[in-house]
Amino acid sequence: MTKYHNVQAITFKGNKMYAKVDGTEYVFQLEKISKKLAKASRLELERFKISPSGYGIQWPLIDEDLSIHGLLGIKHVPSKVKELVME
Repeated sequence: MTKYHNVQAITFKGNKMYAKVDGTEYVFQLEKISKKLAKASRLELERFKISPSGYGIQWPLIDEDLSIHGLLGIKHVPSKVKELVME
């Protein structure tokens, strides 16, 4: 299995999510990343699962999933486009 990211910690204070990913700490405003997270109770926020590959975070109580790449603003380029650019 490919390990995309090492998600070391996810915590919540007020309307912010604090994430330590790949050794770097990030702070996200809940309203900016997810309406569902912004409206969730403390219990719903704290019941999350990090995928084994480190690719995403899931909140099963509110049916919300976020990718780490999306949170960090990492954009994917399809391999076919990469091939054309590299030629």
